[in-house]
Amino acid sequence: MKTFNDFKSYNAYIGLSEPLDNDIDVGYYDPPNMLLKSDPVMVDFYRISIKINVKNNSVPNSAPITAVFFNSPNLAATSGWDVEPTYTGMYLQLSKKIIEENRFLFKTYLDYGLHEALHLTEEEVQEISAVFQLMVKYYESDKKYFAVLLSYVNVLISLVEAFYNRQFSTNPKEYNPIITGFQQSLKDYYNQPVKQLPNVQYFADKLGLTANYLGDIVKHFTQKSALENIHDFVIKKAKELLEQNTQMNATEVAYELGFEYPNYFSKFFKKQVGLSPKEYRSQFTAKL
Repeated sequence: MKTFNDFKSYNAYIGLSEPLDNDIDVGYYDPPNMLLKSDPVMVDFYRISIKINVKNNSVPNSAPITAVFFNSPNLAATSGWDVEPTYTGMYLQLSKKIIEENRFLFKTYLDYGLHEALHLTEEEVQEISAVFQLMVKYYESDKKYFAVLLSYVNVLISLVEAFYNRQFSTNPKEYNPIITGFQQSLKDYYNQPVKQLPNVQYFADKLGLTANYLGDIVKHFTQKSALENIHDFVIKKAKELLEQNTQMNATEVAYELGFEYPNYFSKFFKKQVGLSPKEYRSQFTAKL
């Protein structure tokens, strides 16, 4: 597998223009002069790629699509690619350094490449194309306009976020198995002895997704983050134990739920419920 650590070597490999900067690279595709069929590759930076009417020859009888694709560090294109030279499009490449220094500008879907492309409507293509024109203008200008270029990168990212929300809403049935799988995995987690609290990464691994992708899907369809959903479930289980297992004290309940420190459980419970575990049990018992 070929691995590329910088824009210059990657661009030379696939036939793109030499980058003007080591941390950000913006440009247009020129398929007739590009590598159309590749061996497996991996890049050690972030790519946002907009391809218009691209036809993937590796998928039999596939129709051309217009979509945004993502690549992120350590994400391998294990089968490479094989496309027709008839598409058009644009690309934005970002170093890990610039992502970390400007993390507030960037969203979680930079690792969506593992899961799905963002399919674009004609109107959305026009909007993204207009932003790209401005990005290219300031990319090719003096370095003093770097902050302006970054601001347009932020606009592009915000547009992509809005378009993803549209895609999530357009076909909710496609995402129902993810929500159902997440909720079932939560239930299954406590059907076995546990040694720690569940976290988002655990359920993402169970479902074969990245944590960011799972979190965004869960947030879109439940209006709560994946972590908030986990916390709600932990509180539900805590209440059940306090109500039904009166022989268990708060410390035992804490360990049963996977808390390492019982005092953290008490603080967590009070923050979520407004009562300490002992107060909650007393209030529940008084109602019987």
